[in-house]
Amino acid sequence: MQVAHGNLLTKLPSDSSAEVFELLHERAGLKIERIVSNGQASPPGFWYDNPQEEWVLLLSGSAGLTIADTAEEHVMQPGAWLHIPAHCRHRIEWTDATQPTIWLAVHHEVSNET
Repeated sequence: MQVAHGNLLTKLPSDSSAEVFELLHERAGLKIERIVSNGQASPPGFWYDNPQEEWVLLLSGSAGLTIADTAEEHVMQPGAWLHIPAHCRHRIEWTDATQPTIWLAVHHEVSNET
C-alpha cells in the first residue's frame, strides 16, 4: 500500500495564463482535484453542467460563482464551500487576479440516499 501526500498551497503552477486542474485522487464515481485560477472566469454565455455532484472549497484567493436561474452571486473567500448538485448549471464570474485562487474540488456520483 502506497500513501500519497502533498500540500495544496505549495508547488503552484508558474504559468498563470490559464487555469490549472491537477488530479489528486480518482476512483470509480469519485474525482478529487486542485484547481488554481489567476483571474480566469467562464467565457461569456458558458455554463458548466456536470453529470456528477460537485463540492468545492476555496482555500486561497477569492471568486464569484453564479448558479443558473438565480440572481445571487456567491462571493467566495478562503474557507467558503459550496455543494453543486448534478446538472445544476453554474459559472465562474471572476477569480482574484492579484493572487492565486486555489480550489479543492470533489466530484462524485449522485447519491441515492435522501
